[in-house]
Amino acid sequence: MSDNRVYIFDTTLRDGAQTQGVDFNPADKEFIARELDDIGIDYIEGGWPGANPTDDAFFSSDIKLKRSKLTAFGMTRRPGRSADNDPGVSALLNSTATAVCMVGKTWDFHVDVALEIEHDENIAMIADSVRISKDRVDEVMFDAEHFFDGYKANPEFAIGCVKAAFDNGARWIVLCDTNGGTLPHEIEEIINAVTEHVPGSHLGIHAHNDTGNAIANSLGAVRAGVRQVQGTLNGLGERCGNADLISIIPSLMLKMGYETGVTTENLTKLTHLSRMLDERLNRPPNRGAPYVGESAFAHKGGLHVSAVEKDPQTYEHIDPESVGNLRHIVVSDQSGRSNILARFREIGLEIDPKDKNVSRLVEIVKEQEFEGYAYDGAEASFELLARRTLGTVPEYFRCTSFRVIDERRWNVKHDLVTLSEATVKLDVSGEAYMTVAEGNGPVNALDAAMRKVLNPIYPELEGLRLVDYKVRILTPGAGTRAVTRVMIESADSKGHHWSTVGVSTNIIDASYNALRDSLVYKLYRDGAVEAPH
Repeated sequence: MSDNRVYIFDTTLRDGAQTQGVDFNPADKEFIARELDDIGIDYIEGGWPGANPTDDAFFSSDIKLKRSKLTAFGMTRRPGRSADNDPGVSALLNSTATAVCMVGKTWDFHVDVALEIEHDENIAMIADSVRISKDRVDEVMFDAEHFFDGYKANPEFAIGCVKAAFDNGARWIVLCDTNGGTLPHEIEEIINAVTEHVPGSHLGIHAHNDTGNAIANSLGAVRAGVRQVQGTLNGLGERCGNADLISIIPSLMLKMGYETGVTTENLTKLTHLSRMLDERLNRPPNRGAPYVGESAFAHKGGLHVSAVEKDPQTYEHIDPESVGNLRHIVVSDQSGRSNILARFREIGLEIDPKDKNVSRLVEIVKEQEFEGYAYDGAEASFELLARRTLGTVPEYFRCTSFRVIDERRWNVKHDLVTLSEATVKLDVSGEAYMTVAEGNGPVNALDAAMRKVLNPIYPELEGLRLVDYKVRILTPGAGTRAVTRVMIESADSKGHHWSTVGVSTNIIDASYNALRDSLVYKLYRDGAVEAPH
């Protein structure tokens, strides 16, 4: 293994889920995992099998990853139990994950007060759990909880814990700054001491951000020899968050010269990855985020702009496009063109950069985003917008009108029920159709009514299903007249997933716009032929 290789371990789906206001469902987890896999993250921690229904559903989905190793998180065996007879260890090893990360105590204070066991028993718990696991999964990692506090209090005991894991077959020993209170100089000093017992090629760092030093601590740990870095997208996590991988990855690659599983080409997807997560969470991206924020390479008038135009390196520490971001000149905004051309390449659309339609599309995107559209988390809608601007998307159908009625009533069993009914009028190749369908909500009813007409005409739509639906209020000050953005994630029987967006002051209209794009995208991608007149 090259000493220059650093392995990236993403904990967004577990640690990130502990953020206040964040609640991932199984569809969210699958979507984010696929995006992490696409960019080349080495390990994706999916959650804790057996801890809650969401994590159980995620691991039972048997998601297929191309580059990343799916990792399950759990505890070492409990006191007084054997490792092969511990329910928690069994749930961990029986999951679909190919790697496991087992957490254990390394601070004598916790062993004395929380577990109330002998120090030797704690070390035996770690050794037994790692030993039984290494023959059941590809890789075992030991998550040394509160390691830095433990080392400061009792270095001999803390080292004994991590050596027990390493000596019994753990691939990685992850040193955790669990309460985020350690400073960078302490991190490097302690890791230098640990490497006398466990080689840096087997050490990881897991830093929390309670002093605002999680990124610095992680980079300092790498300088001290650590070769696995754990963190979350956009620094999600409990309290003040975790180390932000969105900043760590480019710092390692572009500033420090390390190799990661993320290629230079895939590094250009970093801005998209960051903003995708925010859209998934229905929250605005941080404009001032390093590397990927909208203001990260923004320049405002006067001498500053003149200097940037002559020599971008004067005020830009990297080329914005290396992380998928853009230079933004506030007084004469020309941003957007290169980003759109890059998106064209991603969807396999070859077009002359000088084509006037590119300029028109840039303006359309700006107009749409001003209205509230966001295409970072809705690539299917962007592709359709681009192809329509170029005049290459057939009009498979046209909705001439629709009506949705919601009824809330008591049924004959005296249960309170809410039922939606949608009436849809469609024009398909000049022929008019009208149909009615019911659903458990307005979107479900709209979808059912449209599919009644379209499925017999376009069999490609069989197997299409909506897997997630999110609404975000864009103008909260407007109250019930607010503009809403609807994001819909769809999937088909072939395992393809895509997302679409709709915006309107009417939530049903916004939902229809996203739903229509989902249907059209499925037809276009499958090569459906427009119904004959």
